[in-house]
Amino acid sequence: MGGFKKFLMRGNLVELAVAVVVGATFSGLIQALVADLITPLIAAVTGGRQPDFGNYSFTLNGAVFKYGDFVNHLLTFLIIAAVIYWLVVMPMTRLIAFFDRDKQATEKQCPECLSDIPVDARRCRFCTAELTMVPADDRPPA
Repeated sequence: MGGFKKFLMRGNLVELAVAVVVGATFSGLIQALVADLITPLIAAVTGGRQPDFGNYSFTLNGAVFKYGDFVNHLLTFLIIAAVIYWLVVMPMTRLIAFFDRDKQATEKQCPECLSDIPVDARRCRFCTAELTMVPADDRPPA
């Protein structure tokens, strides 16, 4: 029982649970935004009498295809994906690039076998080719 308690109280598991709850709540909020504001706005602009896309459908050989609900879910997905991209992915990419720009290169490629080797190596550890040393002042910045 102690191992199970330790597993449950790990920090990353609790953070994951919080992320799932916040994500589900955010998804519900975006679904309401799409169903209650965006689709009636689109219907009003296009002159549709039916402001709810969820009821849009067509029939082909007796089979009913309800494409309206799919449009609602597609709009929800696109909005969530855009928000995640602009509020999470882009800032993290910039932050990582900011921290990586000051790092010095610690490896280079061997001109013979294209393996990654330490910058100061005089011989490749993979193909044993002799390498010419570039003075530290002449190295291009990373």
